Amino acid sequence: MNNAIFVEKDEFLYSQVAERLEQQIENNTLKSGDKLISLRALSKEQGISLSTAYKAYVALENKGYVEARPKSGYFVRYKSAQRPGKSEVPKPAAKLAEPDVDAIIKQVYRTLTQEGTVRLSTAVPSIELTPVAKLNKALMEAIRRSPHSCTQYEDIQGNQNLRKQIAKNAFNWNGNVTEDEVITTHGCMEAVSFCLQAVTKPGDVVAIESPVYFGIFNVVKNLGLQIFEVVSDPNDGPDLEYLEKSLETVPIKACLFVTNFSNPTGASMPDNRKKQLVQMLAEKEIPLIEDDIYGEMYFGKNRPKTCKSFDKKGLVMLCSSVSKTLAPGYRVGWCIPGKFFEKVLSNKIVHTVSSATPTQSAIGYFFETGRYDLHMRNLRKALHTQCLRYTQAITEYFPAGTRISRPQGGYVLWIELNAKINAFELFEAGILENISISPGQIFSTDARFVNYIRISFGAPFSPAIDGALKKLGALVAARLH
Repeated sequence: MNNAIFVEKDEFLYSQVAERLEQQIENNTLKSGDKLISLRALSKEQGISLSTAYKAYVALENKGYVEARPKSGYFVRYKSAQRPGKSEVPKPAAKLAEPDVDAIIKQVYRTLTQEGTVRLSTAVPSIELTPVAKLNKALMEAIRRSPHSCTQYEDIQGNQNLRKQIAKNAFNWNGNVTEDEVITTHGCMEAVSFCLQAVTKPGDVVAIESPVYFGIFNVVKNLGLQIFEVVSDPNDGPDLEYLEKSLETVPIKACLFVTNFSNPTGASMPDNRKKQLVQMLAEKEIPLIEDDIYGEMYFGKNRPKTCKSFDKKGLVMLCSSVSKTLAPGYRVGWCIPGKFFEKVLSNKIVHTVSSATPTQSAIGYFFETGRYDLHMRNLRKALHTQCLRYTQAITEYFPAGTRISRPQGGYVLWIELNAKINAFELFEAGILENISISPGQIFSTDARFVNYIRISFGAPFSPAIDGALKKLGALVAARLH
């Protein structure tokens, strides 16, 4: 017991020291090339052991902030000012857009199963970051605990224990819901689809952000709905002032936004803007479908809130899943649809009747035992480190003038290249080198993001990743001459 307390205290101390040094580097107090004080001096200055001081420097080294030089000590390697500026996105015209980019999407995603390809295009957890053994154990335990070995239909609303755990987890985003308000689904996109069907009919107009994950505008179009695109800032998300003006002239029936760490920009709407959005839509009784699939993947100390946490009228329909955080193949998602609960439940009964029993039970058990919280703490640390390492490599290898987003969570970097670059042509050139990226054209209905690419940092940084980014940078440079 005493050993456990000592280990916890040691980890707390080195994390604190590393965090303070990280802030000094980010604030430019410690500049690139500056030498850090010796381990012995740090130990004495901070009143910590030599091993704790060493762990603090190693933590910074792993994140790419500092580097150890033989017989010389530790030096600052990375600072925020070295990163390219934030990317900007062109505003769409105030009209409904509907060009087809399906052919580009299909060609891009045919490459995802190619052997030997470095997949910088897939925004899902790497197998190295997935607790496979613990998931297997949870699945076997769920089957063992079930009186019918998970072979029977699950409750139509969803596994009760899973819904209970989802309701408890809502505390993290300041939510106050019960298990009776939750409906489980096959992944997040099914939840989004059910919610859209509950509040619209074919021909209605739905506002979405731009750029946006292509799966979102595809599901909107496939339901026979019209799309109205709202420009999204890479830091703060959808332009609420633009949306507010548009509401006066465009018959928007519902809004669908990814409010935390959106794909592809990584944008996260500040909590005060979320509150503003909820109040704006509530005044006009317009439902908001909130895709919060990335909300748990934050790099800071606290989880960002959701729009749902500001909802007083039941107009916000929150959707999420474990597909991006834990197990894409389990297809476990859910929604909290507020006042539209009965309509969403009816849609589920019509389309799927019941969700898969074994995987729902397993994920419920995984939550219940605390394994999910532990996994997420480890995943967030890994993703933050990977984000910094990828950003550093892109800054080093890509031509001057390259601009990159600065996400505070999630999986992806949104990169603006020189205006001469065609992202889809770069994608084709990359495939010939066994490198897969996501060209910007697939993130809007009219393929407007011609010189943008999305790169996922979901895989741990490695020599293969480093080599792929270096080659990709060379391909970009070659197209500028």
